[in-house]
Amino acid sequence: MDDAALAAHLVTEAAALAARMRDEGLDVSRKTSVSDLVTDADKAAEAFVVETLQRERPDDGLLGEEGTAEEGRSGRRWVIDPVDGTYNFAHRLHHWCSALALQDGEDVVLGAVAHHADQRVLVGGPDLPTTSNGEVLPRLEDRELGQVGAATYLHPGWVGEDAVRTPWLRAATGPATLRTFGSGSMEMVDVALGRLGLWYQHSTPAWDWLPGCALLLGVGGSATSVEVDGYRWYVAGRPSAVGGAVDLLAGS
Repeated sequence: MDDAALAAHLVTEAAALAARMRDEGLDVSRKTSVSDLVTDADKAAEAFVVETLQRERPDDGLLGEEGTAEEGRSGRRWVIDPVDGTYNFAHRLHHWCSALALQDGEDVVLGAVAHHADQRVLVGGPDLPTTSNGEVLPRLEDRELGQVGAATYLHPGWVGEDAVRTPWLRAATGPATLRTFGSGSMEMVDVALGRLGLWYQHSTPAWDWLPGCALLLGVGGSATSVEVDGYRWYVAGRPSAVGGAVDLLAGS
């Protein structure tokens, strides 16, 4: 099984496992706040992905949101988000997924996202045209920031941090509208599908950034990051919209 097929299999099965466990009743606990949750399904789904990769790609490194961190020998690393959007997942909202990315050195090679509620699996990367359930997605038509909707999020805990709030608000003035769905990978799926034009967020961990970033690169999108006032912002979407958002974040 090649890497893309393996990634699609892993996210599909991880999402199905999580959904089955939710139907049977979840053990839910907090991480850092009432909205930052982890469930036994997150942990079980990550364990499934890790065990499979240890068997199928034993030389590759692993990094997972729920604590997996293994150095590999190949120079490649799989980045695992077993349930992205855990608050949505635990509260039976539909905007959650299982996500996975593969890096070769510092470069992202591919990403895969399984949206269980929609029975949709996307796989793609910079050298791999992004597909949805096996069908190649059209490449994104470039548009300026003011012509597109943007997905973003400012956690209530960051509202009082001026170095975060001020750039976020500057960037928020640019798009036609804003949407917040609570899953970075799912929001980037919506951009890849052409429903939105842009995604931006600060201080994004690898498992929330790389899967969706790879999908967007696979449909001709742009993905970049910029440091503003000590915080790193991650921006992906239609190229001109990305450029406009980066300028606003930086106060250019």
